[in-house]
Amino acid sequence: MTTYRIGQIVPSSNTTMETEIPAMLRARESRFPERFTFHSSRMRMHKVTPEELKAMNSQGARCAAELADARVDVMSTACLVAIMAQGPGYHRHTETELRQAARDNQCDAPVMTSAGALVEGLEILGARKVALLAPYMKPLTEKVVAYIENEGVQVSDWRCFEIPDNLEVGRRDPLKLIEDVAELKTAGVDAVVLSACVQMPSLPAIQTVEDALGIPVVSTAVCTVRGMLDRLGLEPVVPGAGALLSGRYPTQEAKTP
Repeated sequence: MTTYRIGQIVPSSNTTMETEIPAMLRARESRFPERFTFHSSRMRMHKVTPEELKAMNSQGARCAAELADARVDVMSTACLVAIMAQGPGYHRHTETELRQAARDNQCDAPVMTSAGALVEGLEILGARKVALLAPYMKPLTEKVVAYIENEGVQVSDWRCFEIPDNLEVGRRDPLKLIEDVAELKTAGVDAVVLSACVQMPSLPAIQTVEDALGIPVVSTAVCTVRGMLDRLGLEPVVPGAGALLSGRYPTQEAKTP
């Protein structure tokens, strides 16, 4: 039996990624022999504002070095908007920077970002048109939409809940998303992003909404788990976590470490 160490770079006020990522991988353990442990390093952030997000990003290299000390097997950031708010394609710059910090500290683990994972997840699904929900203020949500569209995916409809306090985002009832998604125009879309945010809980609603809509439903957390499993070379299957983790979309090629 192999045990993998999962490393996450987490905003200090984030309470969701250290809940949903382990929940998905624990569910996977019911079907597969691999086991997982979970390790985090934190970046200070309270309010989801451009200023705090930029300041938080500057702490990433330190966090990557700390996770490198634990010799994690895969490393990912756990904040989508902090990266997408910096402009198109910024996840690639971040991944390069964090990878170098890991390598400088004798860790050769694959390094990814939750922002890049969402882009990859939609690509795996073949989604060219999506609808999404996000908790951010409208100007930040518009940046997220523009970022995704710059990656070649049309966002045909979106809603944001305008919650600036990151702790409040984490306290939101994920089952409310079942009602919220009814306000989205989903006709003709290839997929729905139920939570374009790593802090807004959504896992308990993913499969329910997907079953109701009859199209793939993902979240940033779901896409992050998919990216982790792909990079570890493991079968991307998690029961009850939607199409992307159903096994119907096999890994097409190895991801860049």
